[in-house]
Amino acid sequence: MKTLCIDVGNTSTHYGVVNGRAVSQVGHFPTAGLQEGPSREFYEILAPLSADIASIAFCSVVPAVNANLKASLADAGRPIFQLTHESCQGLDLVYPKPEEIGQDRIANAIAAQEYYGTPAVVIDMGTAVTFDIISDKGYEGGIIAPGLAIMRTYLHDQTALLPELSEADLVKVEGAIGKSTVHAMQLGVAIGFSGMIDALLTRVREQLRKSGGGDPIVLSTGGSVANLTRDWAEKSEFVENLTLLGLAVAARRAGSR
Repeated sequence: MKTLCIDVGNTSTHYGVVNGRAVSQVGHFPTAGLQEGPSREFYEILAPLSADIASIAFCSVVPAVNANLKASLADAGRPIFQLTHESCQGLDLVYPKPEEIGQDRIANAIAAQEYYGTPAVVIDMGTAVTFDIISDKGYEGGIIAPGLAIMRTYLHDQTALLPELSEADLVKVEGAIGKSTVHAMQLGVAIGFSGMIDALLTRVREQLRKSGGGDPIVLSTGGSVANLTRDWAEKSEFVENLTLLGLAVAARRAGSR
């Protein structure tokens, strides 16, 4: 069964058609396009995809656009499922305030549970870096830290003389001692970003071992994965479109109950 899955983020809305573990026809749309009302442009992008699907599933971290998104999709004539802490099935949210968990993070956790088992740690590297920990008890909690884009722009925004780094500036940074202002910033951001992820993961692993949870599988997703140091290829398994996969699983589980 094919499901059109949509992940509404603060800046960009990510979508794709999910069939089992295959994701096709992936694309992005500026979330701002949904803020003023139902978006005809968004519907025209998705209309060709809706002809061959059985349902639509979405998650959103921008509640203000949810009604507009549903209105934009109404002409598709397909059931629309929104993943929330209340509609989540098959994954216990063992968290004091489940309503605070980002819907995209619930989707990631469901995908990890369904396809990789527990315990698992999902590291999603977008605007913010999020860690989500899933045990045999369910969704345990996580960590939120600054993402790479925040790190590379903050120095420029908060200082008078430091330039703004681009994403290209952080690819294949060489050496360990900066020989220019830009090189010094490149090292600080690129190596510092990997070091932050490493330190957080070490702490999570220690906590899981102390609680008897064992050593988790580590999954990574999100565009900033490419900026991690090379040794990270051995520390985690990169899963593209993990959130979309989780949305499809969540919709299937909800439909079977």
